[in-house]
Amino acid sequence: MCRIAGIASLSLPAEELRPTVAAMCQALRHGGPDDEGLYACEQYNLVLGHRRLALIDLQPTGHQPMHYGDGRYTIAYNGEIYNYKDLRAELKALGHSFRSTSDTEVILAAFAAWGTAAFARFNGMFAFALLDSEAGELYLVRDLLGIKPLYYWRHKATLVFASEVRAFYCLDNPPAEHPHWPVYLMAYGHLPEPVTTLDGVRPLQKGTFLRYSLHTGEGRTEAFDTLSMFEKELDRGQAVRQVAAHLRTAVNRHLVSDAPIGVFLSGGVDSSVIALAAGEHLGERVETLSMDFREKAFSERAYQQKMVDRLSGRHHRYQLEKEEFHFFLPDIIAAMDLPSSDGINTWFIARYAAQCGLKAVLSGLGGDELFGGYPSFHRMRTATRLQKAAVPLLRSFRYAKEKKLRRLAFLSLPGLAGLYLFLRGHFSPLTIARYLDLDEQEVWDLLESEPVLPGNNHMTPENRASWMEMNLYMQNQLLRDTDVMSMTHGVEIRVPMLDKDLVKTTLRLPSAVKYAGPAAKGLLVDAFRRELPREVWDRRKMGFSFPFADWMKEDEWIRSKILSGSPASVRLMQQFERGRLHWSGLMSILLLRTHRYAAPRTFLGA
Repeated sequence: MCRIAGIASLSLPAEELRPTVAAMCQALRHGGPDDEGLYACEQYNLVLGHRRLALIDLQPTGHQPMHYGDGRYTIAYNGEIYNYKDLRAELKALGHSFRSTSDTEVILAAFAAWGTAAFARFNGMFAFALLDSEAGELYLVRDLLGIKPLYYWRHKATLVFASEVRAFYCLDNPPAEHPHWPVYLMAYGHLPEPVTTLDGVRPLQKGTFLRYSLHTGEGRTEAFDTLSMFEKELDRGQAVRQVAAHLRTAVNRHLVSDAPIGVFLSGGVDSSVIALAAGEHLGERVETLSMDFREKAFSERAYQQKMVDRLSGRHHRYQLEKEEFHFFLPDIIAAMDLPSSDGINTWFIARYAAQCGLKAVLSGLGGDELFGGYPSFHRMRTATRLQKAAVPLLRSFRYAKEKKLRRLAFLSLPGLAGLYLFLRGHFSPLTIARYLDLDEQEVWDLLESEPVLPGNNHMTPENRASWMEMNLYMQNQLLRDTDVMSMTHGVEIRVPMLDKDLVKTTLRLPSAVKYAGPAAKGLLVDAFRRELPREVWDRRKMGFSFPFADWMKEDEWIRSKILSGSPASVRLMQQFERGRLHWSGLMSILLLRTHRYAAPRTFLGA
């Protein structure tokens, strides 16, 4: 995993663009501490930049931007292609030769052999810029699950792209601030795609590529792969066997690395399954990491230890103290690219992974979204029925005293946006309007205008919940936070639950099979029931979080930032102190008070 940036211009020569791209890469150096590279193409006024985190082919042959085909193809690439060895063997049989052992060169050879059809053949997490100098075309490409970020800005005769939004501030004339991003942050707790903090800077849609003509400056976006939830007929036994086989294969793929790699072990089902599969492959070489707290209500040490006893490798345990939280919180906020009310836990566990000498770690992210681990899977049917009520009736609940009743007003928004905000939203449009000094109707209009989500009334309620959680919560918050917070420490987090083959298979399993039984994620548990300790799967679910509420009430930096704000900020702080506002809501207010773009401090080996 790395960081990339670049500029293509119809008016400015490459040599004038080079210092700007170099500055963009410098702003992203935390995500690629091992190497830096720039390539200037004078023919097309194009500069590609790269910051490298070396995990496969640690030698100089893995340097980027990388060239192929006598220099016709050039790439700046962020990510991992887990099936690259199979593709490499197939390409060698077709007559292609390789100078390196990297997956980067496989991407180039695959494009040379199959063109854009190659993109659908990659199983991994990736975002890259690929130049075809003979055709005069530049391709920006993002993986099917949107695991890796890529943002771009088309302005006049220029295309600018980067792995993080902060890099766009290195431009001589950066984009203006998006005027309404605070509305979305307060409503969602994150910025839903395509919204960013900069006007006109958008994420490349997952599973698509942008084909950009370096001759004319014209571009169009095309899908190269899709996901389907149209169900296939399978019985429970077949589904269990398929999930178990695909997950074991996915974990084996994700363990490919020429640098030290480990597994997060939280004590829950998802990370435990990943650790079991990794242990089957690595034996005594498996390394696991856990985070624990002094506060017993948040400790999962007993469940973590059950898994450690099952594994034969080396375990690292980190106890996070509240003093560390207070000390590092300003650095964590600075590390955020796009503001998010979560991700702090990932910052700390990634820091610990770096201290343990690991450069890549496997996570269980994605299990809840695929197999039904959230309350939304049980609430979706009722929420969908409530959404059919008259809009004026639903909208009238915004004045209710009880928060649970006020949330009903969100259902006046059509489709999945209304359902998501009803189930997961932070502040009501009325509160947002009062805090930001806006007209309330303007807030409602903004939330209805973006994000634009497809209709999925053909799905079962459980599959609607799965689609919603994957494309809103996971996409815009979990994956984004995981990427940015881990890369601050030069650590790559891999997500085998989002292996393309596993996801495609799981999404098409019958709902009646996939979500059967009273226990959450029963199908996943059944796939590993023999290996999983009963104490791990037969227990109350705990979210991977901190004793945030208590710690934040004691944090003087938070108090100084919020209490120095408007009277509305002070009132919200008071609500939080009285237990009437969740800590994540207060975090959104803190971000409104503090969010600024800068290159974060790195803590490699700290």
